[in-house]
Amino acid sequence: VTASGKTDRRALPAPEVHPEAEYVAPGTPTEEALAEIWAEVLGVDKVGVTDDFFHLGGDSIVSIRTVARIRARLKVSIPPRALFDSPTIAGLAVEVDGALSTGSEVDAIPRSDGTGALPLSFAQQRLWFLEEFTPGSVEYNTALAYRLSGTLDLDVLRGALAALVLRHEALRTTFAEVDGQSVQVIHPHLEPDFRVVEVADLLVDTSAGGGDATAVLLRSEMSTPFDLRTGPLFRALVVREATHQHVLVLTMHHIVTDGWSEAVILRDLGVLYDRGLGLVTEELPEPPVRYVDWAVWQQRN
Repeated sequence: VTASGKTDRRALPAPEVHPEAEYVAPGTPTEEALAEIWAEVLGVDKVGVTDDFFHLGGDSIVSIRTVARIRARLKVSIPPRALFDSPTIAGLAVEVDGALSTGSEVDAIPRSDGTGALPLSFAQQRLWFLEEFTPGSVEYNTALAYRLSGTLDLDVLRGALAALVLRHEALRTTFAEVDGQSVQVIHPHLEPDFRVVEVADLLVDTSAGGGDATAVLLRSEMSTPFDLRTGPLFRALVVREATHQHVLVLTMHHIVTDGWSEAVILRDLGVLYDRGLGLVTEELPEPPVRYVDWAVWQQRN
């Protein structure tokens, strides 16, 4: 940086330009299957066996999705770390073939009957421990904020959110201890916390440089803790800034969501809202695997 703290662009080295790698076609059934999976999850036309997963746009969230696709299609279980260690089709195919040769084939995750004490996944156990250790923490709050322009039907949105919670059990799950064991409690019905706030009605002090009234309100929403024992662990806030200008904030605890799930929630909410308006008639397909199915399978394996 310069003496004034700005970036000293003249001191930066010249950027290195790497020529595009030559395309090398898959040569084995495993490589062909992996190339098709990568093309699907990365949204590219074709993938060569020497192409780097992360150079093509992959990240940690996409890597989890990729491993799940590999598991479903090739019936083999490999850890997400495998993509970081072997970020090319050629390298990953060796990992997959090696797992298959040692009898690491897996069956589809069975659907649990949802009765009895329902265990937490390993990730949920960690978050439950941290919450018990420091109750009321907001460190694991996750919030999604979307600016909406145009007409917003609040009654339809409320109905879409209720349908979303009904569709995804994780959004109507709370947590408890039974005989010293942490368990999931899936409620048959849990009304989402839904609020609508008019910016014009707010008495917010913005003189401290913390942004406008909406920004102050969003920070307050994201810093409000959840109670994992009572729930709900999903809430929605609509900030009406003007007749046709709103901000929708969806806040959840990380114990019931992750980066992959957030995309699913947004997609499903959009379909449910459109259906409420009568714009679409399609029914969302039943989720093939529920999170509790994964947790039960994980604990048994």
